[in-house]
Order: sequence, then C-alpha cells, then structure tokens
Amino acid sequence: MSYSGYKSLVVRVEDRIARVTLDNPPVNTVDATLAGDLKAFAEEVASDEGVAVIVFQSANPEFFSAHADFEWSFDPSTLMALADPDADPALNPLQQLNERLRTLPQVTIAKLRGYARAGGAELAMAADMRFAAADRTWLSQPESLMGIFPGGGGTQYLNRLVGRARALEIVLGAELFDTTTAERYGWINRAVPDEHLDAFVDALAHRIAALPQGVAAAAKEALDAAEASGPVPDLTEEAAAHAKVYPSPDDVVHRLRVLMDHGGQTRDGELRLERLLESIPWAHRS
Repeated sequence: MSYSGYKSLVVRVEDRIARVTLDNPPVNTVDATLAGDLKAFAEEVASDEGVAVIVFQSANPEFFSAHADFEWSFDPSTLMALADPDADPALNPLQQLNERLRTLPQVTIAKLRGYARAGGAELAMAADMRFAAADRTWLSQPESLMGIFPGGGGTQYLNRLVGRARALEIVLGAELFDTTTAERYGWINRAVPDEHLDAFVDALAHRIAALPQGVAAAAKEALDAAEASGPVPDLTEEAAAHAKVYPSPDDVVHRLRVLMDHGGQTRDGELRLERLLESIPWAHRS
C-alpha cells in the first residue's frame, strides 16, 4: 500500500505499524479535508494484512484535534455532503467516519498531546486505546456551550469508557479535563510523562504487532462481544437525538459566528475556547 496523496495526513508504515500523523493547520480541525483523508486511509488500510497496529498522532504538539469544523454549523449541507454511501444511512457523516475507524481490524492507538475537544475527542475515542502526555493534554466535550451535544459518537463512546454519571458531567459540564482526571475517569488508558510517551506507545505497538496473525483481531471481536448488551455502540439513538439540536437554530449559529469573529479555529482562540464561549451571551433565548 502506498498511503500517499493525502492533504492532511502523513502515513509511515514500518514493522507492521502504521503511524498516522494529523497535519491540518492551524489546529487539526476535523473538516472536509481531514475527514476525507481519514476515510480514504481507513478504506485502504482495512484490507492491508501488513499493518497490525495503527497509531494516530498529531504534527502539532498543542492540538491533537481541536474539534469538528464550525463551518458545518453555518451550512449543515456541507457536512451532509460527506455522507458515506457505503455506511449506515441512519448515521451522520462524522459517526460514519468514526465507526469506520473504530471497526478497523487493526488495533488502533491514539497518542495524545495538546487539546482534543468535541469532534477531536470523539476521533480519539474511536481508537481502541488512548495514551496522553501527562500535563500536556486536555480533553473536553464543550458542545453544550454551543447549543448541541456530542454527535459524532461521543455519547456512546463516553458512556462505555467512563459510565453514565461521569459522561453526563463531561457532556453537560463542558469543562477541560486534565490528564490526571481523565485517567482516573477512564477517558484515557494512561497518562505518561511527555518525554516517555513516544517510547511507551512504540513499545506497546511493537508488542502487539509481533503477535501471531489474527490474535489481536480475534481479541477485539471477543471483547466487543463481552461489552455488548445491544449494538456496539448504538449510534442510531445518538443520531436521532442529535437531529433535535442540529442543524442549529439561529441563536446557536449567531453564537458560533461571534466565536469565529473572536478567534474560533485559530490557535490563540482555541487555547481559550471555553472562556470565549462562556463570554458570549445567548441571543434570542427565552
């Protein structure tokens, strides 16, 4: 497999490990470009028996992935244009993408540094495991501050990782989580000192890649079956609920336009996203 021609990904394969680097400046927004590249990569790697482990990482140490593209709130048709004709039509395009990644036969690892918010956090949760640079990584689902809630798989993935009560705290509290709390809650597997993170993930990836052919895929299948009391996960329920708040009403669109005017999807604005959102009053709210 060549794994070339991407605009926002750099893929390097060595020793049965694919290292996929997100490189979509300025803040690795999950936009049409990155979503398209991730879909194309997933389609290609799914049948590659020469890849046993996939590590997702970022070229930007400040942002694993900031969030999904705010422009999709201004014109929802641009999001729906990304719909995958081969995926479940009941799911929205981000759910389709994350499920395509979640169900890859390879073992997937998200190596996190910097901010992973909203759609970026959902992308990380679609991986089998998450390891984060201690005190250098922050996770958040701030969608409620934008008048919606996680709709790219977040409610289903979070519930299974941290439990219902903590998932509600994350979704409705919309606060930034540091690595200590994220690790304690189960949102990430482990917080690793930044200087040791690369070596730790590399060692784990090499151990898994060295397993006999088929062992890891069979283990994933068995663990999914043990977890499942119904569909794993039940994204159709999330999709139906999310349709009640997206496409967004006018006051939410106004709020996001103000946010964009004050630095949304720029480096400086994203570093203080929660504070920016909290400073913008809701318009037309009764």
